[in-house]
Amino acid sequence: MISHTVIAPRAPLGPQTRRLFSLDSNPPRQGRSVFTTNATSTSFKALEEVLEDYQKAPPSFKQEITGDVKKTMEELKASGGLPKWGVETEKLPERRNVSLGELRMMGVKEPEAIARISVRNDAAFLMTTVGVSSVGAVVLGQLPGDWGFWGMYLTGGISIAVLAIGSTNPGILQFFIDSFSQVFPDYKERVIKHEAAHMLTAHVLGVPVAGYSLMIGKEHTDLAEAALQRRLIEKTLEQGEVDRLSIIAMAGATSEAMNFEEVLGQNADMLDLQRIMWRSSSKMSDSQQQNQTRWAAYQAASILRSYQNEYEALIEAMTRGASTAECIKTIENAASSAE
Repeated sequence: MISHTVIAPRAPLGPQTRRLFSLDSNPPRQGRSVFTTNATSTSFKALEEVLEDYQKAPPSFKQEITGDVKKTMEELKASGGLPKWGVETEKLPERRNVSLGELRMMGVKEPEAIARISVRNDAAFLMTTVGVSSVGAVVLGQLPGDWGFWGMYLTGGISIAVLAIGSTNPGILQFFIDSFSQVFPDYKERVIKHEAAHMLTAHVLGVPVAGYSLMIGKEHTDLAEAALQRRLIEKTLEQGEVDRLSIIAMAGATSEAMNFEEVLGQNADMLDLQRIMWRSSSKMSDSQQQNQTRWAAYQAASILRSYQNEYEALIEAMTRGASTAECIKTIENAASSAE
């Protein structure tokens, strides 16, 4: 698993463990540029500053700043600077049962892969470690005297130590597994597309994005809303909130399923989704939770397809390391895909 969505101020989880507002607006017409008036430019500057304050703030103070982030984005939207923020909130359809066939029609290559735990990175790390240490032990064993004995003993012990840690506390190995995963050519592409999907769906669903990270072992997207955080703790999320947060949580894994045959970053997304459904004000049965998962994946795929231009522009911006404010501006300035 390569990424996760975080509801600020929750600290980012490890990758293998890995959020509502009714604002109506029309998206800009194709070719139209936003952030052109002085008032809008001033408001966007304020957004850049508050997002920078959020990034610099210690975890204990982040929740206080999330309210400022939301207020600034609301002001910017009111001035015409964020026409796409929250635009999908009113368009969101009612929950319904979604079949795997519908997910395939929406562009998901293999819907079953979304819920299937991937062991590709773990297996590759384990096999490489065992193979290299075993060969190393044989080679070092050819050295004369104690050098050969201790060299073979210590090198061969690496495999035993890794297996022992992996079977008792695998989280300790996660950083090494994630670092090793970079040998796969699709690793960085997966991470960026995954986090870009979280950010884009959150933006068009009206949930403020406060930050993101693509660092190894810390891949995440921060969503800022202090009141929402309190409702999560109190287990009082309303149906509309559960729906929006479910879509955002599933967007990362869904984007992978639309671009790759195998999904690697779904573990944290599924945990986030489970956390959201558990905190619904109305208890959801097992079958309702399964339907909610498919429905959320379907809606996430629909948004990603409808906002393809914005999604591709956001991926490019995140690839070059753009700030959160720059990413938001990129979404708004991209030629609108959804008319």
